[in-house]
Amino acid sequence: MKTKIFKSMADVPMFMTVMDVADLLGISRASAYELVKEKGFPKLNVVHGRIIIPRDRFFEWLDSREKSGKLI
Repeated sequence: MKTKIFKSMADVPMFMTVMDVADLLGISRASAYELVKEKGFPKLNVVHGRIIIPRDRFFEWLDSREKSGKLI
């Protein structure tokens, strides 16, 4: 599977997939799914179990993890 490269914040889609999160963080698909299962992770469950992640809420969540010392 091809890895996406995000060169700037503008390249990151407004609504990301779990694979987008994996590519952005440089982690495996399995690790990204484990991350998405965490309580408080900013995800939306849509039709047929598909998971999407709002970009802005994801970056806010990531910033709060960094500030609290709970990095991935």
